[in-house]
Amino acid sequence: MQPLDQERIRDSLTNCSKGEAKKMTMPNLDTVAWDDLDFFGWVDPRAVNNAYLVLPYQGEVVGISLRMATPPRSKLRSSMCAFCHTIHPASDIVLFSARKSGKSGKKGDTVGTYICRDLACSLYVRGKRKSDVPQATETIDLSEKIDRMVLNVEMFVSRVLVGE
Repeated sequence: MQPLDQERIRDSLTNCSKGEAKKMTMPNLDTVAWDDLDFFGWVDPRAVNNAYLVLPYQGEVVGISLRMATPPRSKLRSSMCAFCHTIHPASDIVLFSARKSGKSGKKGDTVGTYICRDLACSLYVRGKRKSDVPQATETIDLSEKIDRMVLNVEMFVSRVLVGE
């Protein structure tokens, strides 16, 4: 993924107001390993139920504002991320919802999916971050895993943007 600056990220958000985009807490972008990312996601440290996802999408940079549901407390169960297919303890897979863009979002329509709580799917796929749960053995190679994850993320984004 190409490196982004704060202004580009804030301008990319499609499903929130400019005021909401201005209020979000940005991580330190100088420490981001952009070459390892297919999308950039983070949880707002000052508003832990708010998260953001920014990615190249159909030739543009698109950002999505997310709301994180309270994760289950159980460490005995495990769940799979809908984006990267990494298996985690259930407490590390969270329902993220996004208000749809445009008129649908103004009416309150949302879409949601269960994804890695830390939004580090690109790092899990590449083996740069590990889950505490044993993973299923897959027969596809790394490039196919990355392609699958990117497709899953793009399908979610397309469901958010359908209201435009």
